[in-house]
Amino acid sequence: MKNKILSRKRIVVGIISILGILLLLIFYANKKENTINNKEQILQIEPKLSLEGLCSGEENCVAFCLNNRNRCEQYCKDREDKLCKIIFSENNKRSLLGEVNRDCEGTKIKFDYSPVNLNKTLVMLPRGLMVGGHVTPVNHHYFQNFDNKEYNIEVYSPGKGYITTIGHMPDAEEGKDYHITIEFSCTISSYYIYVSNLPEKIKKYAPPLHDYASVRIPVEAGELIGYYKNNLDFNLIDKEITLIGFVIPEHYELEDYKIHIVPNTYEYFNEPVKSQLIAKSVRSAEPISGKIDYDIDGKLIGNWFLEGTHEYSENKIEKYWEGHLTFAYDYVDPKRIVISIAGYNGEDSKQFGIKGNLPDPKNVDVNNGLIRYELVDYRYIAPDGKYWDSKSLVKNLRSESNEIVQGVVLVQMIENRKIKFEVFPKKMVSQVSGFTENAKIYER
Repeated sequence: MKNKILSRKRIVVGIISILGILLLLIFYANKKENTINNKEQILQIEPKLSLEGLCSGEENCVAFCLNNRNRCEQYCKDREDKLCKIIFSENNKRSLLGEVNRDCEGTKIKFDYSPVNLNKTLVMLPRGLMVGGHVTPVNHHYFQNFDNKEYNIEVYSPGKGYITTIGHMPDAEEGKDYHITIEFSCTISSYYIYVSNLPEKIKKYAPPLHDYASVRIPVEAGELIGYYKNNLDFNLIDKEITLIGFVIPEHYELEDYKIHIVPNTYEYFNEPVKSQLIAKSVRSAEPISGKIDYDIDGKLIGNWFLEGTHEYSENKIEKYWEGHLTFAYDYVDPKRIVISIAGYNGEDSKQFGIKGNLPDPKNVDVNNGLIRYELVDYRYIAPDGKYWDSKSLVKNLRSESNEIVQGVVLVQMIENRKIKFEVFPKKMVSQVSGFTENAKIYER
């Protein structure tokens, strides 16, 4: 009897133990589920922080704003944004103001390697092109081969340095069209746009589709960094140089590298690369690398901004370039005067030559009163008399207008840094007597 009682007690104890274990398992399972649910709720409540259209993630955005302080300041101005507060906190402020050594090395440098495979590249376009939405002169070169069919033209780092940023261009395919910045010294850097098929060494640090990443990837002089198919943008920046042809440099702060574009790209390359690059240029007139800064204080020549926008990338209008207007010279034939007009005739933007190529805007000031320009199209002529196809390597090109008037521009300098402007599409000068209520005011 005693043994039976002990046996029953053991059974009861065993059942109680099993029940206890089951209860513990249920308790921890519920706790884990609650933890997961809480995490999911936190993720739902606190999505990944971002500066819309600029960067995403705290670490990336802090690094992005280190290289693009003015763009971030403009975005964060008057915003109650958590990420903005983090970026401009006291802990990050010294870095943003450039008070922290970023481990850069040296200043001046010259390169022994081309940025691209020149044997596969047909032409190198100079800076200063005005086309479409590029109302002001373009600040970079183009390496091009529009006969090429594959992404197989090598892109190189011309010198030893560090890749500091990688951005994936909007609307680009996976693995194609990256924006890459390389820092060669404390003052000299370059950027490339439309680099594709990145080597694995670089690709593993590339951002997600259409995003941005701040990195520090060492590269050697002449090292492969990717490929291009038809077109590659390239430029050099030297922070020890400030271009003198921008009357108010502060208006370019949102793209603050623009005023530090090197005046002569070729002078930063040693022979024989220097001569090899010049040999690919379609511009024969000095400066062969082109020009982007044409402002002369008190004269009509140069860049103008719609009144109330002031700055190059001011976002008071949907497309910032719609507030731009430029009187300058052609990027291939600097004898040709060009008027580059945003929002021409309800379109995006358009560029024209001037009938008779006069008066020269560098000579127009407040004393000239009302100026009438007749707008004409123009093309490029090769030395053999044939029209340039805009993709072949041809030297000593000149421009020729067809003299068929496309419209009329009225412009008057009303102050040294202010003009009144109106365009009359599809009109002859005899049909335009003066300004109407549609005239606009532009400022430096």
